[in-house]
Amino acid sequence: MRNCSVRDLGRIGFLEADALQKSLMLQRKAGEIPDQLLFLEHDHVLTMGRNGKPGHLLASEEVLARAGVLFTNTDRGGDITYHGPGQLVAWPIFDLREWRRDVMAYVRALEQVVIDTLADFRIEAGRLEGCTGVWVGERKICAIGVHLSRWVTTHGLALNIGTDLRYFQYIVPCGLAKPVTSMAELGSTASRDQALSRLSGHFSRVFQLDAQPQRDLKQSRLEAALLTESIA
Repeated sequence: MRNCSVRDLGRIGFLEADALQKSLMLQRKAGEIPDQLLFLEHDHVLTMGRNGKPGHLLASEEVLARAGVLFTNTDRGGDITYHGPGQLVAWPIFDLREWRRDVMAYVRALEQVVIDTLADFRIEAGRLEGCTGVWVGERKICAIGVHLSRWVTTHGLALNIGTDLRYFQYIVPCGLAKPVTSMAELGSTASRDQALSRLSGHFSRVFQLDAQPQRDLKQSRLEAALLTESIA
């Protein structure tokens, strides 16, 4: 089994979290650290992937500003999606050379982690032909978008637990005119901590990881802040 450091960053702005993610990715590519798994919850943000279409953003900058929603571009694959409170985001920073050098196998494995997690809460979820992510019927409950650089992964998945689904009105989610849902909307009372625990366990099983929880949250966020300043 491979070592993997697991961090729960809690509620954190997207730009701050992304700076930390990029720092850890560079360290992982250099072989300075083992695989990393970040769990986090963003402030309200819309992120546009590399394949995003501007027409899938349905609100003006003024409307988004009044709603307290940040808009930013990102280097992950996919189109546009929403992140915010009540959503559990998982960012694996894995070197796939130590697992499988197969991008689609990696995406399918991420989907399986979520499908198995939802089954623990008696939610029957699965895949939808021709679409990425995890679905309950034709309603998306988890978005997936990844980026690879020399086989090291960034970004990952966003599972709707108690997400306020009204924020999806500002976009065509992931470029698909299909509805979204959440665990809460489906009747689950699962907490963030409960979902995180199950998700972490299935990550360890599916990817054969020896997960080591890290307690250096303050230092991690300090590193992110310093890196954000240096980029600016």
